[in-house]
Amino acid sequence: MPRPHGGKLINRRLKKSEKEKMFEEVKELPQIELRSDLINDVENIANGVFSPLEGFFNQNDLESCLLEKRISSDIPWTIPIILDVSEEKSKEIQEDDEIILYDNNEFLALMKIDEKYGYSKHDLAQHVFGTTDINHPGVAKTFTLGDVLIGGKIELITETRRQYEKYNLQPIETRILFKEKGWRTVVAFQTRNPPHIGHEYVQKTALTFVDGVLIQPVVGRKKIGDFRDDIILASYEELMKHYYLKERAVMSILNFDMRYAGPREAIFHAIVRKNFGCSHIIIGRDHAGVGNYYDPYAAQDIFEEFPDLGIFPIFFKSFFYCKRCGGVANEKTCPHSESDHISFSGTKIRKLICDKELPPKEIMRPEVAKLIICEENPFVSE
Repeated sequence: MPRPHGGKLINRRLKKSEKEKMFEEVKELPQIELRSDLINDVENIANGVFSPLEGFFNQNDLESCLLEKRISSDIPWTIPIILDVSEEKSKEIQEDDEIILYDNNEFLALMKIDEKYGYSKHDLAQHVFGTTDINHPGVAKTFTLGDVLIGGKIELITETRRQYEKYNLQPIETRILFKEKGWRTVVAFQTRNPPHIGHEYVQKTALTFVDGVLIQPVVGRKKIGDFRDDIILASYEELMKHYYLKERAVMSILNFDMRYAGPREAIFHAIVRKNFGCSHIIIGRDHAGVGNYYDPYAAQDIFEEFPDLGIFPIFFKSFFYCKRCGGVANEKTCPHSESDHISFSGTKIRKLICDKELPPKEIMRPEVAKLIICEENPFVSE
């Protein structure tokens, strides 16, 4: 099992005794209300998901991340973890201040302000997403951010109550679980879709080389037209119940808003899964991509820049169902023509589901397809 990124699994959770002492003391501190994506970031920092980060980026870390794809300590890091506020709000807080980060009138975390600073949204978008086109969902979100960033360490006071709590394993828990199962090597599979036969193929192919697989759906803000979180989880439950060995597969969610940053996000996903205890991660075609903003294999090529990442990517190129081979194949294993191939097209699968037609068994397991079809609208609509 790999060591956490940076060598230490971060824990920024206040102990119960410390919480009780500080509640009365902090009521008069300046307060910032957090959006849902920032709540996820705070909890991921506190629980070690974002190790070695202990808080939100200072300016040096932001600049190093954007320009070098590393934080200022020279540890690989590709997605900025930043806390933005409005110009007006920034005037209420000063460097060295302690502030409260809250959600729905509940204290979420204590933060010590190291630095507040301006930044260029244009530069941020260009470096992270490779474009400033506002039709890109990550770019559009960037241009809505506040004009000032504040950096500093956080301490978690209260954890948010989660809708899918039974799946919400933290890195300390998955690491213990893997040890109990005797897994020395674990492959991670990142997903934001229900499983089709191609997903099952890459997971089980990778599983032949390692001890176990961690299937980790992303739960959080997604773009309109993506599948709903509950549909993704229920469909994987159905797949694992019928087609996976219980002792070889685990499902745990990742509370994280997709950035759709393509290659940079692929590296970030690998870092996060390393913190969960995974030794390998599956990186497929157009991993974390959206539209046509990235080359289909850019998310695989970028790994060449990170020989010190500490987690091994397993790359899958294009694959398909071959009617003559009678199973899933790829360009290296199948000698037959394209007329014999059935592609795992997300667009095609969505259209069939919207038309209330079951995808063929060559594309999706019948148990999974029926579960999705029974839902009136399995997609994110707002």
